[in-house]
This record gives sequence, structure tokens and C-alpha cells, in this order.
Amino acid sequence: MHTVSPRTSAAARRTIVSVRQLTKTFTTRDGGGLPVLEGINLDVQPGEIVALLGKSGSGKSTMLRCIAGLVLPSSGTVTYRGKPLHGINPGVSLVFQTFALLPWLTVQQNVELGLEAQGIPPDERAQRALEAIDLIGLDGFESAFPKELSGGMRQRVGFARALVVEPDLLLMDEPFSALDVLTAENLRTELLELWQAGEFPAQAILIVTHNIEEAVAFADRVIVLGTNPGRIRAELTCDLERPRDRREEHFSSLVDEIYGIMTDRHTAAAPAEDHEDGGGAQHVVLPHASVDGIAGLAELTLAGGEEDVDLASLAAVVGFAIDDLFPIVDALTILGFATVTSGRLHLTETGERFAGADIQRSKEIFREAALQRVPLVRRIRRTLEHSSDGALREGFFIDLLASHHSRDEAQAQLDTAIDWGRYAELFEYDAGRGEISLHVHTEEPVTR
Repeated sequence: MHTVSPRTSAAARRTIVSVRQLTKTFTTRDGGGLPVLEGINLDVQPGEIVALLGKSGSGKSTMLRCIAGLVLPSSGTVTYRGKPLHGINPGVSLVFQTFALLPWLTVQQNVELGLEAQGIPPDERAQRALEAIDLIGLDGFESAFPKELSGGMRQRVGFARALVVEPDLLLMDEPFSALDVLTAENLRTELLELWQAGEFPAQAILIVTHNIEEAVAFADRVIVLGTNPGRIRAELTCDLERPRDRREEHFSSLVDEIYGIMTDRHTAAAPAEDHEDGGGAQHVVLPHASVDGIAGLAELTLAGGEEDVDLASLAAVVGFAIDDLFPIVDALTILGFATVTSGRLHLTETGERFAGADIQRSKEIFREAALQRVPLVRRIRRTLEHSSDGALREGFFIDLLASHHSRDEAQAQLDTAIDWGRYAELFEYDAGRGEISLHVHTEEPVTR
């Protein structure tokens, strides 16, 4: 297989892809707009690996698809080799998170697909496919079908299929997230070894991830995106020698710096009086965090006995990836229970009272915070109070939320609001009937 060293190719001296003021807004069912990306500027040069890092809702995958030409920008430009992109980008290949293999084709046939689309003759594409299969560690599996392969092997097929066409830029959309930890680390290491050896059949890599350590381990530059809509919050250079040691101080400091950027909220949710019926509910996007998760993190922080806690260290102690804490941290800050500065979580006075209270008192504190600081919960409660019988179908709220979110995200937002509202005893939910109704207080004790 013909390979091009990303550091020596004379044909790759210009910027491969340039993005200028990229904005993307999707149209909702009612004709409204759902902003996903706003004002993105990005260049990808030959010989570099760039990571796009952000939480859910930051538009990472949408940006990748705009660069690939699969999604058209609402405004702004994407250029490939200095020429504006008006369709599929001819210089990129895309590796998906979910493998996206055709199950009725063998490994070799799957790898040949891109070459066949380019009109490459059968003998040449067979030869190039076999070379790609060998390069990516699949030799001996040419005639196997995807169902016979492990997840790691199926993803190798995805890499071989993307690389066989020798793209200028390889786009990777969370390519390791569907794999177990050891398989992901092994595949990541092998790809980096090919890159370092100058045997990688692409001149640059752009990888989307939500995993901070993966971004620092893999990339030369890390672009951190904010959310709703996605905007670039920071760009950091990772100039560590490869292979990178995660125990090395500079590596850890980069991870901590990025973690601080991603956990610091620019503004907390405003109190109720700032969001009266002017549409505030659409501006505070609820993180997908359960009440149990919120209470658990608050209690762990309080039990630490210190003024604040380092979230990365806490994640390591409890055995979770630091990324898993993001939604819970966001929930604590939205509710006014905590503030975050440089990756350190500090409980507010209200947060300390919530974490240290008994069940009934914690419900009261949560109820007050939800009504004051969570517009969607407050709006559901007020709407129910104005209904004829204190009850409405959940579909009513889904339709309203779909004006500002995708259908799936509208459902996720409502699910979170229902969880929080039920715990706060603001309303009840009948899953069988799909109905939300005002909470009827009883004398019976309620447990969490």
C-alpha cells in the first residue's frame, strides 16, 4: 500500500482543511431553529493530529460532518486545499464510532468499498485492500464476515476501509468509545506507532472525543468546545514526546487544565425572576443527571471535610472516568449547590445544607432550588396548575421542547425534568399513561 509520511510529503504543504465562521442551525419540526455550532474557526495542517473535545451538545460530530461535506453549514465556509467545499469532501475519510460495516460483505469486500466507488479496477483495489488489511493488523481475516469479529477487529476494518483510499485527512468520530478499555488502548497505540513511523496513509488526523486523557494522549492540538451552541472555548498545544506517559507531570497538568476549562461554567442558571415567561426554559439546558447522582456527589464532597475537592482525583477514587462527572457537576451548579473553579468543586452554603440534610429536608431544599433556578421544572409545574384537572400528557411538553431541541433531546430534557420534579414533589408521572400531574401530598413518609 502506498504510504505518505505526513512530515515529508511535498504535495502536502498547504493547509488541508480550513473552517471559517462555521455556524450550523438545524430546523425543528415547527420551523424554528436549533443552533448547534456558532462561529467556528479551525485549520488543519499536514503532519498534525487535532482533537475536538467537548461534552454532549457541543456539536463535535456535526463539525466533523460539515468538514466531510455530509452536512452543509448554515453560514460560514469550509475549504479543502483552498477551494470552497460544496459537496462531499474528496480529501477525507471518516471512521465512525459504530463501525458501520455491511454485514453481508467480507472484511476485504468492506475495505474495497471506497475504492470501488472511485472506479478503481478490481485487481488494483483487491491489492490495495489486502495491503490496508495487513497494515492495520487484520491479515488472515480477509474472508471473515463482520459477525465473526470482535468489536476491536470490526473497528480495524473501519480504519482499513478509511485508509485504503489514502485520504489527506482522516476524520475519526469517537472511534474507540464503543470498545473496552484494553482494546481501545491497544488500537490507539498501534495507530500512533504507524503515525510515528511515517507509515500512516493520511497526512493529518482530526479526532472527535469526549475523553480528556485520550485527547492529550493522541493529539498535537486540543480544541475545547463549549455547548449549546458549540463554540471554541480554548486551544491547547500538546507538545509531549511520544509515546506519552500518563504519569508524567506535564501530561497530568494538561489534563487538569483542560478539565478545569470544561467544568467551569461561564454563568450559572439565573433565578426565577430573570426567566419569567419570556422563554427562559429554552436557555437552560438540563444535564442528564439523576437526583441520586446529584445527591451522591454532594455528599461525597461534604464528607471530604475540605473546602473544595479536586474532581479528577475524586473520579479516580470512586473509579469513574472524569468525563462521567460532567453532567452531575453541571446539575449541581445549575441548582446553585456548587461552584467550580479550575477543576475544583466547592459546595455553596445551600449545597452543604442539601448534602447534610435528612431526606425530607433535602427534598425541601431541592424543591426551592428547582423552582428558582430550573425554568423547565418551574414551567411544567405552572402549566399543570393552570390545566383543568392538574394533569397533561407528556407529549404536550415534548412538542414544546422540540421547538428548541431535537426530538431525542427533547425527550431527554423532559425525562430529567420529571426526575427532578418528582423528587421535589412538584409533580407526579404515570409512565403507563404517559401523563404528568400535580403532586398530591400525603401523610405517608416518602423515601428516596
